[in-house]
Amino acid sequence: MRIAQISPYSMSVPGGVQGQAAGLAHTMRSLGFEVDVIAPSDLVTSSEYFINLGHSVNFSANGSMAPISISAFLARRLSRVLKAGNYQIVHIHEPAAPFVGVLSLAMARGVLVGTFHRSGVSGAYRTYGKLVSRLTSRLAYRYAVSEAAAMTAQRAVGGSYEVVGNGVDIARFRDASPWPKERFVVLFIGRHEHRKGLSILIEAAKKTDRDFEVWIAGDGGETLALREDTQDDDRFIWLGRISDQEAVARMLAADVVCAPSLYGESFGLVLLEAMAAGAAVIATDISGYRDVARSEREAILVRPGDQSELASALRRLMDDDGLRQSLQERGLARASEFSMAKLAEKYLDKYEELILGGHNGSV
Repeated sequence: MRIAQISPYSMSVPGGVQGQAAGLAHTMRSLGFEVDVIAPSDLVTSSEYFINLGHSVNFSANGSMAPISISAFLARRLSRVLKAGNYQIVHIHEPAAPFVGVLSLAMARGVLVGTFHRSGVSGAYRTYGKLVSRLTSRLAYRYAVSEAAAMTAQRAVGGSYEVVGNGVDIARFRDASPWPKERFVVLFIGRHEHRKGLSILIEAAKKTDRDFEVWIAGDGGETLALREDTQDDDRFIWLGRISDQEAVARMLAADVVCAPSLYGESFGLVLLEAMAAGAAVIATDISGYRDVARSEREAILVRPGDQSELASALRRLMDDDGLRQSLQERGLARASEFSMAKLAEKYLDKYEELILGGHNGSV
């Protein structure tokens, strides 16, 4: 079976959609299937199974910046890649995403499968969805990573969706070594923009009178202002954008991983990765995160934007070794439920069913 995993977002920028496309391809290839990843990238050239569609630019979407390709040569390049690949299954992540997503819908042959990741419908997105809904009808099967993502897609382009979640590669954490550290560590990994809530974590950490460090990975529009706000406090360590390998090592070293997002998270993949690394998790009580972690079972969930409640949660985990260990143990068990291997098997079963059934329409 020849399979294409398509991401509309640049593989040179860390992100959940890109990680899922690459992770599924790696896992499916380990099972003996021929799988290519097709996506834009600014840093990585084409390799054995990665096909680079070219450079990307940042595009404002859903309170964030999405790195998409708008090259004048994109359509021609994508058409050649899809034709040469002769794929039986074309799996498009975010099929309604501008350019790569919708062009793949229009050009691809074989059986088309889509996974919708976005959570949150704006007026502009609803209007845009109406324009591309005819193209999405080419999908033989539709998935969503959460109930929120399914509702978003349904409101934008219609159709029905199977909710499957995202997958986490447990082996990445099992086979790596932790980053060296000297103090208790709280880790933040994500874009430095309003909806990710980094400013809330910083203010909460300032309220926490303990001996610890906050490792802050990533970058974004708020980086300079927030760095300036913490320049007199040596507990804040700014890492910049880090590699996947370093991210794994940092998570393995972290005592707590904090995800203080305010809204717009369709699925808490960073929570799963933290759990797989054996870290305790503090996250906000929003729908995308509640699908992954149950409050006081696998994580401490706090009200979005509440600095005092977040500071209290930090103190609880710093002071209570038993609570922290309990969250870590239950988190590991929870992460195993969302393993990339299980997700890949679920998708592969559906691919085979669609091919055997000669399915070529929407559901």
